[in-house]
Amino acid sequence: MYLECTCSQILIEKWKQKMKNSRPLNYGWLVRRIKKQLPLLYKELCLEFYNPWENQCRVNRDYYILVHSAIEYFIRKE
Repeated sequence: MYLECTCSQILIEKWKQKMKNSRPLNYGWLVRRIKKQLPLLYKELCLEFYNPWENQCRVNRDYYILVHSAIEYFIRKE
């Protein structure tokens, strides 16, 4: 898995495409996976601390969508 982009780096049409068919995702599970596979992102976002947007994280066929500081991080599944 790798960080493909954030919502601030793409146009709304691309955002809608990336969000298509997404459903809620367990935040704790996603954070543990990021810590293991993307440790630099984990450290940079300080994911060990409380995230008030944790209930907005989502998943679809292609992406894990981490919401942090009101920004969606599109993490591509491999």
